[in-house]
Order: sequence, then C-alpha cells, then structure tokens
Amino acid sequence: MLYPLKFQPILKEKIWGGQKLHSKSQTNLGHHKIGESWELSSLKEQTSVVLNGEFKGQNLQQLIHKFKGELMGQSVYDRFQDEFPILIKFIEAKENLSVQLHPDDQLAKKRHQSFGKTEMWYIIETDKNAKLIVDFKDSISIDKYQKLLSEDDLESALNSFEVKEGDAFFIKPGLVHAIGAGVLLAEIQQTSDITYRIFDWNRKDADGNTRELHTDLALNAIDFSRKVDYKIPYKSKLNSKVLLVDTPYFKTNYLEVKGSVNLDYSGLDSFVILMNVGAKDAILDCGDEKYFVSSRETLLIPASLNHLRLESKSTKLLEISI
Repeated sequence: MLYPLKFQPILKEKIWGGQKLHSKSQTNLGHHKIGESWELSSLKEQTSVVLNGEFKGQNLQQLIHKFKGELMGQSVYDRFQDEFPILIKFIEAKENLSVQLHPDDQLAKKRHQSFGKTEMWYIIETDKNAKLIVDFKDSISIDKYQKLLSEDDLESALNSFEVKEGDAFFIKPGLVHAIGAGVLLAEIQQTSDITYRIFDWNRKDADGNTRELHTDLALNAIDFSRKVDYKIPYKSKLNSKVLLVDTPYFKTNYLEVKGSVNLDYSGLDSFVILMNVGAKDAILDCGDEKYFVSSRETLLIPASLNHLRLESKSTKLLEISI
C-alpha cells in the first residue's frame, strides 16, 4: 500500500553555491558549495530514491512503473506514462547565477528530445539587498541584443530588482533570468535540465576556465519582448489555500498553517507534493500514521491518498499537483 514518500535529496555542487543547503546532507560537506538540492527528480541517472517506509531504497521510476495511476493519478499517468513530469528543487545562490533562459516544449523536443522548462520560484530567505534578474529593461531587437553581447554590455539591458521572503515568480520559456546572490528559493519546474547560458559575469573556476555559453542556441529561443506578468500577486489566508499558478504543467497553491487544516484530495486525479518553505515543522496525519515534514523538506503524496490533515504550530507550504 502506498504512503507519503520522502526522498533522499540529490545535492549539486555549483560555482555559485553556498552552505545553507548543507543540512540536507547526512555527511559533513566541509567547504563544498552546494547550489541545488533536487528534492524530487526522475531524470535519467538522477532519479530520487525513497528514504522512508516499505519502499526505502527504491527509486521514483520503479514506483511509477509498479503503481502507475495509483501513484500518479490515472489522467496524469495516461498523459506522461512512466515519466514524472515535475522536478522539485531548493536553490541557494551565494553568488549570482548565470543569466540564462530555457527552451519551450517544441524547441526542447526538436533539439534535445526533452520537455521544455516552465518554472516558478518562491523566495524562502534573502540576504540584505538580494536581487533577481528577470527580463530586459525594455523590449530589444535581435540586432541590439547581439551588439550588447559583442560589446560585453548585456548587463546594462537587464531588469534587476530587490526581492524578499514570500515573493513568487512565474518564469516562462524564453524569459531571460538569473537568481542573484543572497537568495534561497524553492523551484517547481517541468522535468528538464536544459538551460541556455548567455552571460556568466566573466567569472572563472578554480582552474581559470570560464563556463560554456550557449549564444547560438539561445538566439531563437529568447523572448525579446518586455514582460510584466512574471511576479505572482497573492495574499495569504491563514489555514486556507491560495492559488499561485495554474498551468498545463503544474498547479501550485500557497498554504500558511497555524493549528490544523484538513486536506481533501478526493476530487483530484493527481499526486500532490508538499514543500515546507516555512521555518517550523509540520505533521501530516493520515489517520493510521503521522509523517513529519521538516522545514525545507519535501513530501510526495500518492494520488490514492485522499483525506489527510496537516498540523503545525506555524509554517508555510507549497502544494503542487498536475
């Protein structure tokens, strides 16, 4: 019988990473710069492994193949088969990430036999004056963009702004973006690892090498028109779900819990992912058993589980489904 599943985080060392995600590891990581914790992934050779209960040691792909719609939701399984459609991450930027963008489904399939990469961010924690880059300051032409690249002046055209805890953003394919130094966030995205890097601050690694740029690949993937709809407006309602995004790729609700909240998924034909993005722990009561969801921890609820209760002294969660 299926139950709420915890998975071993897959930690990614990055040139721009820090130490805030070290707590996700069961070993001492020393001075390693951890930039990403992949909480839930079915990418080849990077598939999440169960940490708890009867299926401990089995990976997500094995469970999908065995339980199909019981785990995924029948409509979700019919659509995606054995491919889990969402990749869940925590990201810490100790330094600026590269300026980048992602291809849409059509281009990603043509070039990489992959899903595209639509994603959203929820800001968990920031240092003072921490910023994001999203989009250009103004719409620009391809010629203007190429001129900026040739003059090493792309930074002057980028739209940069300060962010704070609780801010949320929807990043469509083609939208130029970068997570700035001092930001810790949760990322929900399509299952894809395709990134086109267009500027990396001219930095070098420990061996004196610069990272690869994808100038040519990016050119016909960039959306050069100015966008204004990337920040997600919402108002928190204690113990009530608040919709952040609802797309063909994923739906995300924000839930601030103090006390207890009943969760009824009987009308939802999908798995549910809970990400604890608050500072306090939560408990998921399934009736016959309870599951702790620690701060900055992720839990996968199979589609076959419908009536649950969430308890916490005070925390914040993201609830993700298809």
